[in-house]
Amino acid sequence: MSHSTFSPRAIDHLVLPIVDLETARARLGRLGFTVAADARHPFGTENACVFFADDTYLEPLAVGSREDCLEAARTGNVFVARDQAFRFRRGEGLSAIVVKTQDAQADDAAYREDGMSAGALLDFARQFRFPDGRTAEGAFRLAFAADLRAPDFFAFACQRINPLPTDRGSLLVHANGATGLRRVVLVEENPSDFQYLLETVLDQRDVTAHSFGLSIQTANVAVDVLTPEGFRLHFGQELRVSERGLVGAAVVVAVDDLGVTEACLAAKGVSYQKTGARLVVAPEKGQGVTFAFEELK
Repeated sequence: MSHSTFSPRAIDHLVLPIVDLETARARLGRLGFTVAADARHPFGTENACVFFADDTYLEPLAVGSREDCLEAARTGNVFVARDQAFRFRRGEGLSAIVVKTQDAQADDAAYREDGMSAGALLDFARQFRFPDGRTAEGAFRLAFAADLRAPDFFAFACQRINPLPTDRGSLLVHANGATGLRRVVLVEENPSDFQYLLETVLDQRDVTAHSFGLSIQTANVAVDVLTPEGFRLHFGQELRVSERGLVGAAVVVAVDDLGVTEACLAAKGVSYQKTGARLVVAPEKGQGVTFAFEELK
């Protein structure tokens, strides 16, 4: 962004397009996550989120009303338009990193000045339902950033105009012991080509480069961009990419006790592999990308 001092942003959540909420709920449940009730956006998409104690969350995203989504995209809704494009090209996966902000309008202006804007601001509100039956309405303002060379990835800043209650009770308790996001992994043949986009969105210029890519530490989560070979070596998974551009590859979740996580996965019949100090679960329908679990130290 266009200023001389930088204050690394915190990751708010990750957007995970999936085929439908029922499939996602079943798969994420098998992975040991507690999944919130279904919720509908006013522009046709719907989600069933996984909330963590560190105030981050995963947003499995589905199409609730195709007609509403088409109309929203037609009238300039960047969130829906990017989601539709992602589904057409990739189906399921990790499409966006979302950062917290106190001023989405200022972020939008900065993205435009830096040539990174993905389109107009978006304001909306939605209902949230707690497990005990309580409801609350949250209002949000989003500012979008993207690089045209990366059609399968974008980012946005999310301002909570009317924040939802932070105490989500039992929704924060997961059978796999998950406590929060640890890192987000993207893949690209030449990671440094997209360094400026990530520096801009994350408001962080301190980048660690290594032989397999680069890493940027946000206020709460690491964002790694690895080459396909680096991803294979670090996560034991092949990610086939036929063209250039950032691709969401993995979500790494922090847990208190990896033994508890391993027992949970085994009990639910989930296949996994040990790669270094982490457990890695290959993508399945309703999950979209590789999930990995690391013990919080």
